[in-house]
Amino acid sequence: MNIYQKIKKKKGYISALAPMEGVTDTVFRQVLCDIGRPDLFFTEFLNVEGFCSKGKEKVIHRLDFTRKERPIIVQLWGNTVEDYVETLKYIKKLRPNGIDINIGCSVRDIVSGGRCSALIKEKLLVKEIIEAVQGTSGGLPVSVKTRLGYDEVDVEGWIGFLLTLDLDLITVHGRISKEGYSTPSRWDKIAECVKLRDEISPETLIIGNGDIKSLKQGEKYVKRYGVDGFMIARGIMNNPWLFSGRKSEEISTREKVDILIKHLRLFDKTWEGEKPFNSQKKYIKAYISGFDGANELRKELMATSTTEEVVKILDNFC
Repeated sequence: MNIYQKIKKKKGYISALAPMEGVTDTVFRQVLCDIGRPDLFFTEFLNVEGFCSKGKEKVIHRLDFTRKERPIIVQLWGNTVEDYVETLKYIKKLRPNGIDINIGCSVRDIVSGGRCSALIKEKLLVKEIIEAVQGTSGGLPVSVKTRLGYDEVDVEGWIGFLLTLDLDLITVHGRISKEGYSTPSRWDKIAECVKLRDEISPETLIIGNGDIKSLKQGEKYVKRYGVDGFMIARGIMNNPWLFSGRKSEEISTREKVDILIKHLRLFDKTWEGEKPFNSQKKYIKAYISGFDGANELRKELMATSTTEEVVKILDNFC
């Protein structure tokens, strides 16, 4: 029984945090372990071509994780079969809980290079990549994160194809490649994916993704659409306590301040200057909201350049 099946059997559904570049790194994941974590974490997505090049040191940090973050899935992206195989030789030594292949990211520069959601149009290559990963994963479960189609919704043609490849789990984002967040996620189509799964590959689990803003909503969608779980992305930055079931307005000002300080202290300790402090400004926005004086405090904090400056301002505020 793989990690996905174990969680589903124990809890009834799987909650997951989507991998987001520059957001869901080891520091943020560790903080979430303390305030409310999902059942599954995914690493920031790692480009296999970059990992197999001279620029390896610039991307290898995406594989950093601690024991407390388990179960954690390493997500890979790229379009070179050989580089997936070579990258997995290293990843297997880290002993993550699974391998996920990104066939869903729709960022223009990435898609124009024939990677991620562009692969929806390249079924033969996708089959080669998945089979290569399955053959070299060392027994780790293999999953895919994808969309409903490229130019149009294609549940039978695209999702049906993936369901023939013996995947352990498929995360379906309820939009096509060319759609942005202004288009509502098509959960009715995700439900169609579940029905197709039941016909083609009953053992493959299906996680739905798109527009889920709370734990309660995710649980409701599991029942309504028949998925085996749900994945949340942007919602976590509106409420970092989301997976605990607590609303942002239920969190005290003191707790929000303390968590920001804890986050920044851990950032300093983890990266030791390797990452710029400005990369943490997004978390200031995430934590410092929903209380009297938050707007003014946030503006002041956004002008800082060190953790100590932030701590000094917060000490005076509280």
